[in-house]
Amino acid sequence: MSNTTPGTDQPVVAPPPRRRGGGIPSRVMATNSSNSLRGWAFKIVLLGLVDSLAVFAMFVLFMQESWLIFGITLAVTLVINWLYLRPGGLPAKYLAPGLLFLAVFQIFVVVYSGYIAFTNYGDGRNGTKDDAIANIQLTSLNRVPDSPTYRLQILERDGDYSFLVTSPTGEVLLGGPDDPLAPAPGAELDSTGKAVAVEGYTSLAFADLLANQRAITNLSVPFTDDPGDGALRTPDGSNAYLYLSSLEYDEASDTFTDAAGVIYRDGGNGAFVNDDGRELIPGWTINVGFDNFVKAFTSDNIRGPLISVTIWTFAFAILSVATTFALGLFLAIVFNKPGMKGKKAYRLIMILPYAFPGFLSGLVWLGLFNQDFGYINQVLFGGASIPWLTDPWLAKISVLTVNLWLGFPYMFLICTGALQSIPEELTEAATVDGAQPWAVFRLIKFPLLLVSVAPLLISSFAFNFNNFNIIYMLTGGGPRDVTAGVDAGATDILITLVYKVAFGAGTGRDYGLASAFAILIFVIVATVSIISFRQTKALEELN
Repeated sequence: MSNTTPGTDQPVVAPPPRRRGGGIPSRVMATNSSNSLRGWAFKIVLLGLVDSLAVFAMFVLFMQESWLIFGITLAVTLVINWLYLRPGGLPAKYLAPGLLFLAVFQIFVVVYSGYIAFTNYGDGRNGTKDDAIANIQLTSLNRVPDSPTYRLQILERDGDYSFLVTSPTGEVLLGGPDDPLAPAPGAELDSTGKAVAVEGYTSLAFADLLANQRAITNLSVPFTDDPGDGALRTPDGSNAYLYLSSLEYDEASDTFTDAAGVIYRDGGNGAFVNDDGRELIPGWTINVGFDNFVKAFTSDNIRGPLISVTIWTFAFAILSVATTFALGLFLAIVFNKPGMKGKKAYRLIMILPYAFPGFLSGLVWLGLFNQDFGYINQVLFGGASIPWLTDPWLAKISVLTVNLWLGFPYMFLICTGALQSIPEELTEAATVDGAQPWAVFRLIKFPLLLVSVAPLLISSFAFNFNNFNIIYMLTGGGPRDVTAGVDAGATDILITLVYKVAFGAGTGRDYGLASAFAILIFVIVATVSIISFRQTKALEELN
């Protein structure tokens, strides 16, 4: 007979036996304490590594006097330590690393690119005005005719060269391209009193001088901290002479004057300019406002290529989405037929191009399209010499063909999944009502398919709008338009044009103009995406 609670039918459950003395078992407490200690030790080690990196970064920023970044780094470091050392706040501890990486690798990049778009940052204009003045003086050096001879020993450390010189008065000096000459106590002297070695440096032998002759003869070692005092240079690696700048800088008037008396003034565009418009190189970075955007739309040799590239970018993105979607949907319908044998094998073969890296596919197709030795010309067209990649229109067709090869497996996968999610009852009901297969597909399946696929088509458009790999690997944007003021070609899209403007060697590097183009791309893609997503809301009513 079981015990029950008075007045009820519920059995009385005896409480578990208590340990002598009560409380939590000592073994459990020891285990929890051990885990807690290990967790704290692990946390302290990780925080120590983070703090060490932060302190090193702040030291560098302090030496460079980058006070804003220094303050941000200090604040972020303090916040991280506060988050992970205080009890509780578990969600913040998980979110903090993701937010930090988002800020560093996304937000900072976008903001900095936006800032660069409003500057003249680029080749010859990538430093401060003080740096430009010093570089102008160093790059316009001429040997002083009556310069004393400094006996020279070339030293090397960590791949950098330095001058160890012995002045006519016997003073031993050591310096490098970024370090003015300074006394070198403890230098080793030979029998003639010439300094030949310094601890921590490697003295170059004659054979080493010959092997690195060009690099050594191009060295300029500042004589003092003032660039106006000149620099030492060597024509032979054994003797050095004093060189002075042929351009004299007047700090009071902020002008340069050359030997002929021509004056160069600050032209307001980040460079010293004379009355004839000749600039001294290098210049410096300044804010130019909307000049880069105005230049893109008003300069004749840039506006024309930019318009043609923009039109082709839209055509490339739209045709790529349309062709890959059409082929992918067709194959999905074919291989979704009930009772078809070998569907799994066929589907596996269909997705192989998608599994292959895109940039490698571009290189493979580059060989296939070769005009003289490519498989397509030699085998399929019997040795014809068809300029697939050098003719503007054929190059565009080639790019679209390769992108179709790479893109249809993705559309095949998503269309297969979307088709299989449509209830068969709808198709069967329409068939019973007498609808033909085409009408069933057009009026029932396709609208329901778009409900799932439309957002992916928009993202595919955005992807192809910036499809850098296929253009760069297959055609490099060519064939080039030689009349353009920028390095633009027939198959260039906006993103490859940005790359060429920013890093191209043909027309120089203009990071400011490239950043302006990048902002233009962002505005276009964002506008198209917003409009498209608003239009696709109508499809939601089908549900």
